[in-house]
Amino acid sequence: MSKQRLGQTPSQTVGPFFHYALPYENDSNLIVGDAQGQRIVVEGKVTDGNGDPVPDVMIEIWQANATGKYDHPEDTQNKPVDPGFHGFGRCATDKDGIFRFNTVKPGAVPGPGNSLQAPHLVTFVFGRGMLKQLLTRIYFEDEAHNADDPVLNLVPEARRPTLVARKAGASTYRLDIVLQGEGETVFFDY
Repeated sequence: MSKQRLGQTPSQTVGPFFHYALPYENDSNLIVGDAQGQRIVVEGKVTDGNGDPVPDVMIEIWQANATGKYDHPEDTQNKPVDPGFHGFGRCATDKDGIFRFNTVKPGAVPGPGNSLQAPHLVTFVFGRGMLKQLLTRIYFEDEAHNADDPVLNLVPEARRPTLVARKAGASTYRLDIVLQGEGETVFFDY
């Protein structure tokens, strides 16, 4: 009788399956009607530790509307829900690692201790080899509330630029997401 070896089962990576399993029609357009607020494009490029584009990543965003209200039952603020806007979108990166969302610039939202959080997009990054998605935020360079944002202020000042989208046109903001290495995007525990 042979001796049986006991040990751990080897781990498996996730994907790549995002391009055919998760996207839905018009998934990167959060504007579904006559949305209120400033219409913007948020775009960027996802790169790996070597600086190479990552073509099989899915970016998912959640955000408040232009008045700072989330389209979610747990947001009990006395602000209107915008029927022309939904605060959720997904975008698969293209062959060059590019993602692009059509949305509205969000308003400031309540934060801990009656503070205001600067307008931002809650951003998840799903990709091949990741057993758990990455969580980050996208802020906007021209927001006065950035200086007082309780989450952004937890990030060392030298690393904050990895979370702040820069103007790339009249209504376009750009933030590249670096998965690891030099200039790595700040990712949060959750």
